[in-house]
Amino acid sequence: MKRILIVGGVAAGATAAARARRISEEAEITIIERGKDVSFANCGLPYYISRDIEKRSKLLLQTPAGFLKRYRVHVLTETEATGIDRDKKLLSVTGPAGQSQLGYDALILAQGSMPIVPDIPGVASSNVFTLWTLSDMDRLESFLEGHSPKTAVVVGGGFIGMEATEALSRRGVSTTVVEMQPTVMPQLDPELGASIAKRLTSHGVRVMTGSGLSRILEAERQVELSDGTRVPADCVLLSIGAKANLALASSAGLEVGRSGGLVVDECMRTSDPSIYAAGDMVEVVQRVTGRKVRIPLAGPANRQGRIAASNALGIQMKYSGGFGTGVVRVFDTVVAFTGLTETAAISAGFDTGVAVVVKDHHAGYYPGAKEMVIKVVYDRATSRLLGAQAIGEEGVEKRIDVLSVALSRSMTVGEMAELDLSYAPPFSSANDPVNQAGFVAFNDVTGFSPLIGVRELQEILADERSSQKYYVLDVRTPAEFESSHLEGALNFPLDELREVVDEVPRSRPIIVHCKSGFRAHLALRILREKGFKEVRNLTGGYMMVEALGGFKTVDSGTPSAPGACCGV
Repeated sequence: MKRILIVGGVAAGATAAARARRISEEAEITIIERGKDVSFANCGLPYYISRDIEKRSKLLLQTPAGFLKRYRVHVLTETEATGIDRDKKLLSVTGPAGQSQLGYDALILAQGSMPIVPDIPGVASSNVFTLWTLSDMDRLESFLEGHSPKTAVVVGGGFIGMEATEALSRRGVSTTVVEMQPTVMPQLDPELGASIAKRLTSHGVRVMTGSGLSRILEAERQVELSDGTRVPADCVLLSIGAKANLALASSAGLEVGRSGGLVVDECMRTSDPSIYAAGDMVEVVQRVTGRKVRIPLAGPANRQGRIAASNALGIQMKYSGGFGTGVVRVFDTVVAFTGLTETAAISAGFDTGVAVVVKDHHAGYYPGAKEMVIKVVYDRATSRLLGAQAIGEEGVEKRIDVLSVALSRSMTVGEMAELDLSYAPPFSSANDPVNQAGFVAFNDVTGFSPLIGVRELQEILADERSSQKYYVLDVRTPAEFESSHLEGALNFPLDELREVVDEVPRSRPIIVHCKSGFRAHLALRILREKGFKEVRNLTGGYMMVEALGGFKTVDSGTPSAPGACCGV
């Protein structure tokens, strides 16, 4: 009989316990869980607050009694692991029955992470919450029911911040998001984050970026930000990040990595060969860069728990790392991503290229088509895909999942363009948005239609000396141009370009753009065929200019006409 102790009973821990039992009917398996609940759906907490999930019981995936009956796994709840004697293989615990020691042959640490709570005045106030456990959720729900708050401040614009913001807004609470970084969802590139902020605003959410939380004024029902601004706040929800639960591991002398996670090998084994770890508390390989990072997501945690249990019982399995693939809903908008952002790729030293496509999620002539934006990041030197981000209302997560698979096979953008994806008008287009992104990126790396990103354009135009070296050529219609255009841009509509090409200046390099990129691509090819050598297409077009903001523009206030965005 092998004794398996698992510390932590949620994602990684519960999965490890169930997997261990499937491997061995003889093993003695015990879960030690500090909280009252085991194996609950912590990713579902915001959706209970929003009333998408109506019954609390739906969040309980398993109970101690259920674990014992189905898996013969013993669960000790409200029991804290306080120390590890690695030489004697003993785990010290404190619970309802007092202090005791439990022996193990293999120990699996799955303690996850904890929300970061800043040390600021007022943070212990009764109207301040986190949303990490069922107890957190119950406390917030009780406050909403008992106090009927009119205003709320969500501190932090990441995953949980976005989900909590939607949940509170749908409960009728006027909500403000405060994010210290320049944009919400700082995991994304800034133009995508800025787009999300605009969508939040369109749903009545106030978005305040570039400023952090300074103090909480419970009596005044306000918070004060680092710039001195005060914001009404009947309740405050903190979602500024999470740190790994490492107290037990550190006290036992287990190795901790630079990322702030516990060091494990491919088998999820720690620096002690009898101790394994999985989930939010470990660091793993980022498969694009090869660097060690923390990826605190439920999917990887479950897979790691399964692998840890397998190796603890002698079945060799390896975890190859992850890409950090994620998705979040923000009201009627879906945002998803995988791999490296443009910012991360540049930081990692890649010769970074970006391609942005704007395309309907299924055939445009079929009713109900919804526009999506996909941004792919790639290495120009090798054409290898590095990452992708997407935003839209329908079909977004499907495309990012495809691109995650492409990352796992180290595909080039050319191979991505040739992916054989399913098509029927209700579901996609003959050239799926993923293929389309591949076409655009491939055209860039081969030099057939060179691209420039909106952030590079912004840097050029912000530098007066650099901006004088380029012409910005806007090939939209006169009506679109008059509605809003970049200061100093020249307007030569695409459909007239061949007739007036001799009027296009040849003395400087040209950056050409339309609304989303397709018309500019056609214009670029016309110019190149007419002898223009230095022409680049602004990928994503004027839509990315408007998304990122910060440009000098001339605006009439008249809405622009829709632009074409399909084909290459």
